[in-house]
Amino acid sequence: MQAPNKIFDEMSKLMTNAMGVAQGAKTEAETAMKSWMDRWLADRDFVTREEFDAVRAMAQKAREENEALKARLDALDGKKDA
Repeated sequence: MQAPNKIFDEMSKLMTNAMGVAQGAKTEAETAMKSWMDRWLADRDFVTREEFDAVRAMAQKAREENEALKARLDALDGKKDA
């Protein structure tokens, strides 16, 4: 009865090693794909979310400043006509 147990033990070790190799290959493939995607995106000059949000905030502030200046000009123009 010793031989069947030894065969099962060896098969178990073999399967465990195969799963370890498969997991390592998966991790390596994911890392390579992420690196490739990062390079591809960098080559296209896409902006990050943080950069987009910063520019959007600057544009909003400029719009508000323009509206305030327009209101001041309109107020000054009204005084000139009076």
